Amino acid sequence: MSAVSLARDVKVMGLVGLAHACSHYFHLVLPPLFPILKNEFGVSYAALGALPSLFFAASGVMQIVSGFLVDRFGARRLLLLGLTLLSLSVLGFGLVSEFWMLYPLAALAGVGNSVFHPADLAILTAKVSPSRLGRAYASHALAGNLGWAAAPICIIGISQLTNWHTALVVSGLAGLVVVTLFLLLGHDLSDRDPVKSSAALTTAPVGTVQENIRLIFNATIISCLLYFTFLAMALIGVQTFGVPGLMQLYDLPLSTATTGLAAFLVGSVVGVISGGFAADRTDRHDLIAMLGMGLAAGAFLWIGVGITATNLLFPCLIVAGFVAGMTTPSRDMMVRKVTPPGASGRIFGFVYSGLDIGSALMPLSLGIVLDYAEADLMFYAIALMFACTALTIRFVKAQMGHNPVPRATSRA
Repeated sequence: MSAVSLARDVKVMGLVGLAHACSHYFHLVLPPLFPILKNEFGVSYAALGALPSLFFAASGVMQIVSGFLVDRFGARRLLLLGLTLLSLSVLGFGLVSEFWMLYPLAALAGVGNSVFHPADLAILTAKVSPSRLGRAYASHALAGNLGWAAAPICIIGISQLTNWHTALVVSGLAGLVVVTLFLLLGHDLSDRDPVKSSAALTTAPVGTVQENIRLIFNATIISCLLYFTFLAMALIGVQTFGVPGLMQLYDLPLSTATTGLAAFLVGSVVGVISGGFAADRTDRHDLIAMLGMGLAAGAFLWIGVGITATNLLFPCLIVAGFVAGMTTPSRDMMVRKVTPPGASGRIFGFVYSGLDIGSALMPLSLGIVLDYAEADLMFYAIALMFACTALTIRFVKAQMGHNPVPRATSRA
């Protein structure tokens, strides 16, 4: 491949990765503040858990719609619109004076968040050279994990220096700065890019209702949707209530428990990097995903049982993050294999809505668990979701052979 092609691929991956990092950062601006918000507003963990549940419920419903809009109107404009709405909503988080005000803002933020997976992955699939797609998906996931890892550190750090209002306002303003950078530098994401075109980014009719039902409600695609749903239930459990869960189960202070969450997220970052190279060197992406999910389930089962030597807790969290992160590029390659040309937005939007479905279901449930039961049950639930994800991968692999996905209908 030419140096020009390499430079262009790197630029596209960098811009899309930056957007994804912002999205994931905004996922975790509120959860690290839960102990603070609980004390300040006098609310329960269930009330706090309803915030991410509402966010991801709105995102999941709208992500399916966003997938169709990406195929119809183009990925770049949807990406910029979503990032703008998400940034403004987070800025609004920092300006509230009553707890109930967070709920409508969480719903608006979820609508903004809904565009990222269908838009990001449609752009990468269309714009990046096929020989680098595994690493492109890895860079996308890596950027998201970096956003997750940065959020608790930045939010708690700024809150301790000033207050939680300032931390949220600064975060929202930073998102608007990224929007400005995209307007200035994001021409390589244009749907009219003459260098490399694809049906994934072409604004064209998306077929009839019957054709799209047949395309999406296929056993293979439904299997992928279930995979992402169970995965999200596991990950969001760690991200939203990992800190209070570790505080309760291991009697840790807030700062130490937050460091434990950061250890898991940093492990995920390293795992994603390793998984990207592995995904480009093998066709058995299902084996990588099953192994990682199984090991993550074992790690959280051990944490729930209670690690007697607490100095092993952080290494266990790092390993759990690593093996979970390692699966990410392989999962994206599996979805790509079953995506017909011209349907990237619809398939990615539908399948990745599983992330929002799982993320909407889990926080409220775990909030109730922490309010009325022991924290070990929370970690058992997380382990169970990772185990279910591993089983789903096996089903996805089987369905890929027996239920090929119908080709997308395109009209000139």
